[in-house]
Amino acid sequence: MPQKKQSSNELSTEILAEEFEYIASTANQANEDRARVSSFYLVAVGSLVAALFSTQLLNQNTSNGTIHLLFSGLLFVLTLLGTLTVLQLARLRAAWHESVRAMNQIKEYAISQDKNLAKAFRWRDQYMPPLYKPNSVSYQQTLEVAMLSGLTFGAAVYFLQVGLHYDCPICNWAYTIAAGMLAFFFQLYLYKRQLTRKRQ
Repeated sequence: MPQKKQSSNELSTEILAEEFEYIASTANQANEDRARVSSFYLVAVGSLVAALFSTQLLNQNTSNGTIHLLFSGLLFVLTLLGTLTVLQLARLRAAWHESVRAMNQIKEYAISQDKNLAKAFRWRDQYMPPLYKPNSVSYQQTLEVAMLSGLTFGAAVYFLQVGLHYDCPICNWAYTIAAGMLAFFFQLYLYKRQLTRKRQ
């Protein structure tokens, strides 16, 4: 009988170890995906904007509004991609946070079985970083994406005005700057809302 009980304990320990390892790899994967998602958007914006402006420089018919409307549409699409990237960054941050909570749950169980383990774990529930943390790497990546999205949306509005032959320099720049700032702050708000809203 005692031998059977020991075997059962060993099985439980092995399951917990495998679960902890899986959760740790999930948290690490979320971090890697965050870097990959933001890098992809930065490269996409840089490549497309370079191609667009190269096309504009090669275009001799500068009075043609069609090319400007095309630029406006493509830059607007880039802004939408930026918004999706911000949502993905928020979701990946939440996934990482959930993984850390799951790891801490296993730690708390282990500590309940052996009080001495409490000295080995520094990162427990009471020391966990908040889900929405402005000075985190995730937030800094979101800041980069939001800044680029603000620029692309502002540029989209500018090219739209040029394409529609709306000639009012002060108004053109005012609308462009206002649109860029609106997109920038909206995406930061969207990121914060995704991480601070009450979860059911």
